[in-house]
Amino acid sequence: MAVKNRITDMLGVRYPIVQAPMGWIARSALASAVSEAGGMGIIETSSGELDAIRDEILAMRRLTDKPFGVNIAQAFVRDPDIVKFVVDQGVKFVSTSAGDPRRYCEQLKAAGLTVFHVVPSLDAAKKAVAAGVDGLIVEGGEGGGFKNPRDVSAMVLTPLVCSTFDLPVIAAGGVTDGRSMAAAFALGAEGVQMGTRMVSAAESPVHINWKTAIVEAQETDTVFLNRHGPGPALRALRTEKTSLYEREPPPAILSEFANAKSLYFGGDLESSIALTGQVAGRITSIKPVAEIIEDTMAEFFATLAALSQSYLSPG
Repeated sequence: MAVKNRITDMLGVRYPIVQAPMGWIARSALASAVSEAGGMGIIETSSGELDAIRDEILAMRRLTDKPFGVNIAQAFVRDPDIVKFVVDQGVKFVSTSAGDPRRYCEQLKAAGLTVFHVVPSLDAAKKAVAAGVDGLIVEGGEGGGFKNPRDVSAMVLTPLVCSTFDLPVIAAGGVTDGRSMAAAFALGAEGVQMGTRMVSAAESPVHINWKTAIVEAQETDTVFLNRHGPGPALRALRTEKTSLYEREPPPAILSEFANAKSLYFGGDLESSIALTGQVAGRITSIKPVAEIIEDTMAEFFATLAALSQSYLSPG
């Protein structure tokens, strides 16, 4: 059973499930699997490797004829012509993040793209709406990756934003299955974004050590780093390195990603920082993307039906 709402109409997808745009991870192997399964695969640009990204987008067109999008993580943009780069790829959907939504929104929309901006607070949502975005990705502080140092959970932030604006919202942070997707919809969202669940997917390019660490993690096995700066705050997998940094942050947290590939693809979890959300504590197996999305949608519809039968049936 497909879902029809503003998100699926805008993105042209069967299911309103978006894959998070994780640096080095959100490339063709993973993103094409998401798109083929009925969701929205996303190609990242935060790695800054635009020649490789161009090749990944060409690979996407060989691997799927379904819609996919590109993310512009503004804090990591090195190319002043990034908008032209994205437009030239022929995609119709772009998410922007990690910066001022006014920076690229007008140019992207003028080129005919649908633009969603990632927001970690109500104030950020107000700025994005004023900039003219088509929709919002509302990201709770329980999610992995780069965070607002004044983090707010998705349970609080999603209904707050949804009750303030009448734009379509994709909820991010803590979403891994049909029950969490149904909860996001109950809070007012019309779509969800999955990050950590997709990092652990069979098609994810990361090393098995990281995937195994996610599967074995408890709900308390992430840390919130660098709350007081300088640089961005982060939520990451708990390791010896990040447990130390939780108490004593390094002087330049971003320098830790110089060895990111040793972690991502070499499997050395202490060589860098494994950006991971609290929802790792609910992930118990490595599955193919198609199975993740199929199971999520089946549980989503079953959850809605069970709630309706339990609380709306006469008697």
